[in-house]
Amino acid sequence: MITTTEALESVLAAMPLFSSESIPAAAATGRVLRQTIRAERDQPPFDRVMMDGIAFSWSDFDGGLRQFPVQAAQAAGDHTLRLDSGHCIEIMTGASLPENADCIVPVEHIQITDGKAEIESSYEVKIRRFIHPRGSDFAQGAHLLQPGKRVSPMDIAIIASCGETDVNVTIDPVIRVVSTGNELVPSGQAVEAHQIRLSNGPALIALLVSHGYRRCQHDHIVDDIDVLRERLAEHLDQASVVVISGGVSMGRADYVPQVLTELGVEVIFHGISQRPGRPMWFGKGPKDQVVFALPGNPVSALICCRQYVIPALGKASGARETPPEIASLASNFSFKPKLTCLQPVKLISSAAGQLLALPVETNTSGDFASLSATDGYIELARDQTDFPSGTPALLHRWNMHP
Repeated sequence: MITTTEALESVLAAMPLFSSESIPAAAATGRVLRQTIRAERDQPPFDRVMMDGIAFSWSDFDGGLRQFPVQAAQAAGDHTLRLDSGHCIEIMTGASLPENADCIVPVEHIQITDGKAEIESSYEVKIRRFIHPRGSDFAQGAHLLQPGKRVSPMDIAIIASCGETDVNVTIDPVIRVVSTGNELVPSGQAVEAHQIRLSNGPALIALLVSHGYRRCQHDHIVDDIDVLRERLAEHLDQASVVVISGGVSMGRADYVPQVLTELGVEVIFHGISQRPGRPMWFGKGPKDQVVFALPGNPVSALICCRQYVIPALGKASGARETPPEIASLASNFSFKPKLTCLQPVKLISSAAGQLLALPVETNTSGDFASLSATDGYIELARDQTDFPSGTPALLHRWNMHP
């Protein structure tokens, strides 16, 4: 069996680059940007007033004036006025700074009587205070967002400020999630004592959607080799990514590897030196489809999806790599098998602000209920058995992490 590092490297190397499309900017949240977003104008595009009050000239104040006739009023969005010497302009937050003005005094520190504004005697006036200088955020033409950025709600504000109505993003790939097994019964149908509820498929789709991949459809296929062959052939024809749960081990009814080979999917690896998820299978189809055949145990399936499928989709989408996240073990932990341990954890913080990972034991890899209390899992080296409290470990969160 290959190592977890070798497995991920093989998966990433096999991924094609998905194509791109232009979509309305308002629909781009969660998608991977494939263009550079450049500043349409300086930001702010003018010297912007930051407080309601009055605007006047420092030279007048420095010359001894403390009371200014109010020349006019200027609100946000009004044309920029030109200040007359010895006067002030009543100004509103967000307005452009009047010409010849370079001082702002907030409204709570002035008194306006008979058309004249008088500055509070104890108030310290400072030149260009409460003025947001033109271009101080960024200059016209600046590269604000780069290809590979997964668009966030904050990025939508940037895109809108640059006057873009449409943006070029990676397509949302067509993904088929397949659950195999005679024992599986979907919610809403009667279930016999010897059967179990179908849960892997919905959970895998939810995990994929939480990472920005929405075009997922689920199918349940029984352990019949002819039915598997027919239905998997359809999914390979319709999707660029196929994620299968179950039927990948060494049992008599584990037909998935055989059927995929018959359908022309080339196996890249079968089996990884890890727990859970050791039987995982990965291959590539004749039309560049990629196939992830995950173990049927729920914990194994979800961890393998997060460990390999999610990074693979990010690579194919052109998403930029994020730096690894490290957490320290919150308690002593032991793991005897000579396998990489992918251990579910709950994240807590120490009094010193250190990110700590508290192991959450699962009752075998079929205990999916225990995962609800976890935030992700850590990766522990296969050549080590005992891991003292404080041991740093690579952290993989279930959900997207900026």
